[in-house]
Amino acid sequence: MKDNRQSLQMSILASPSMANFSGVVHGGELLKILDQVAYACATRYCGVGVVTLAVDQVHFKKSIPIGSLMHFYASVNYTGTSSCEVGIRVEFENIKTQEITHCNSSYFTMVALDAEGKKASIPPLTPQTEEAKRRYQEAKERRERRFV
Repeated sequence: MKDNRQSLQMSILASPSMANFSGVVHGGELLKILDQVAYACATRYCGVGVVTLAVDQVHFKKSIPIGSLMHFYASVNYTGTSSCEVGIRVEFENIKTQEITHCNSSYFTMVALDAEGKKASIPPLTPQTEEAKRRYQEAKERRERRFV
């Protein structure tokens, strides 16, 4: 059986309550959902609760029309001793035509916490595929730039 703890997929319908004044998904609403996706992915991997430490490179490439199905593809790209980077790709689907559009990419650094709220150790990530190795190296470089 394949271990899928390091990745997560979620889909959510873009409803009218998420709209901004232009009639598309509000950027702040999308950030809220991205944080929830990062939490779910990191908690699943770490086995304990996590909190958001940093959000890097949120790229709003395309507006998301209300009525679209938003697909979130998250993966743990890198781990430290108590933190991990979760990369998230967002696509929206026109559910009438099934056309898919990449609309957002972001990177969240999440810190694992134990029951007392102190940093908790997490399992080390050992990337297996070429894509996972590339993501690991890119995440490591982002981490190094962030702590300069």
